Amino acid sequence: MKASIPLSLVIVSNFFLSVSCSIQNSNLELFLKCLLHDHVEPSNPISELIYTRNNSSFQSVLNAYIKNRRFLTASTPKPLAIVTPNHESHVQATIKCSNQAGLELRIRSGGHDYEGLSYTSTVPFVVLDMFNLRKIDINIADETAWVQAGATIGELYYQISNVSKLHAFPAGVCPTMGAGGHITGGGYGNLMRKYGLSSDNVVDAQLVGVEGRILNRESMGEDLFWAIRGGGGESFGVILAWKIKLVSVPEKVTVFNVGKTTDQATSQGATDVIYKWQQVAPKLPGELFIRAMPKVVNGSRPLEKTILVSFIGMFLGQISSLIPLMNQQFPELGLRAEDCHEMSWVESTLFWDQYRIGTSIKVLLNRSTDVKFSSKNKSDYVKNVIPKKALEEIWTKMINFGNMWMQWNPYGGRMSEISESETAFPHRAGNLFKIQYCALWEEEGINSTNLYTSKIRDFYASMAPYVSNSPREAFLNYRDLDIGNSNPSNKTSLLSDADVYGAKYFKGNYKRLVEVKTKVDPFNFFKNEQSIPPDLVNF
Repeated sequence: MKASIPLSLVIVSNFFLSVSCSIQNSNLELFLKCLLHDHVEPSNPISELIYTRNNSSFQSVLNAYIKNRRFLTASTPKPLAIVTPNHESHVQATIKCSNQAGLELRIRSGGHDYEGLSYTSTVPFVVLDMFNLRKIDINIADETAWVQAGATIGELYYQISNVSKLHAFPAGVCPTMGAGGHITGGGYGNLMRKYGLSSDNVVDAQLVGVEGRILNRESMGEDLFWAIRGGGGESFGVILAWKIKLVSVPEKVTVFNVGKTTDQATSQGATDVIYKWQQVAPKLPGELFIRAMPKVVNGSRPLEKTILVSFIGMFLGQISSLIPLMNQQFPELGLRAEDCHEMSWVESTLFWDQYRIGTSIKVLLNRSTDVKFSSKNKSDYVKNVIPKKALEEIWTKMINFGNMWMQWNPYGGRMSEISESETAFPHRAGNLFKIQYCALWEEEGINSTNLYTSKIRDFYASMAPYVSNSPREAFLNYRDLDIGNSNPSNKTSLLSDADVYGAKYFKGNYKRLVEVKTKVDPFNFFKNEQSIPPDLVNF
């Protein structure tokens, strides 16, 4: 027999739900009134750029930049409104009006936040969706470019290639990432051992602060400019655009993808090769980047699973120079000339995104993606070589897990030359490589989500002996709420909560980030579950 719910409890619950809805509606009305009547320039109307839940296009606009099925559910919290600015004045107005109406503001440039923090919240909120602000201006004479926050990395790569075949920008291998969030979180790719991170190659920026002013490097000051390069700009304001420094690449680069399995029947010796990779990859010349990617695949026998480690590389040079280098420094991989492909740098960006060789570079302009999976991601930094016996234990745990993969990205080169305090991004010398963990699942429903997130947490816990500690470091752009979070409904966000994830993401730079936050946003308008809080005690 089911237990009955007291009528009084039902009445009280409905009352509070009614009050909550009433407050939200009131806040939304204040927000819209402010936005439509008080703060927008007549020459730049905003009315058709606002989507409330009553708008027939609301759901499609919201879903267009959700890259994880985990958040494509009816239970995922929805914004009261989405504003899609096409002029900087719209950004200024949205900041002012959401602040006045008491609504939280979430900022989305590409939608790749692994925990969905750019478009979800547990308190009443508005999404500022930057996809219309996507202008890219390249000045090849001084080797710089202005890139608006809503432009994708793929669009940037495409525009660079239209102007020069000898220039590039060090950023990620996923072309649909938004420039705003990717760069401010650090942003890395296969050029990082030669040129560092995306944020290391920023020379100016435009940001709208809490008071609605548009600031550049000079007017924001060096402290804030330091903070938004690797510290997460969403804690300090809204990034409008970056001025980036382009880097030099040869007319032809060389790429390869060589797989080795742990399957004893094929005798490919993946464990021996990746054991050596740990020792070699961080010490190779900066022109050579080799990612190791272990994943679970079918074995040579029926119903058997094994580990395939893909060694995916890019060399800023030709095959004739790469093969002797590999034979001398990493012969264990057995790289052959026939494994390699020479192509332009922009064509290599398609190779890294797993397009067939010969695909038109126009695919870099595609923004839509087929979101097939739910996922949960985590990160680690490795400072000491993982022993072979431990590697074998890791493979066994991966096989028991099932549908998961890891990416091991080598450090060294330029990454070891830049000081931990040069920008807000601290993970520099002393790291052999960075790990990304990813669990994938197609099953729908909260039970599946709970199952796979629990499994990846257990796997992550088992890796503790082999990775950094005190703190166990993490990468901001691989957002992970498991490492600590604060309550967004708490206007002051307790420092004690933020200290936990702050130390892991930012190490010794966290204290300076708090100081900058206290100076530019003391009442913590720009916040999320893992933002930088102000120190009101010492304000």
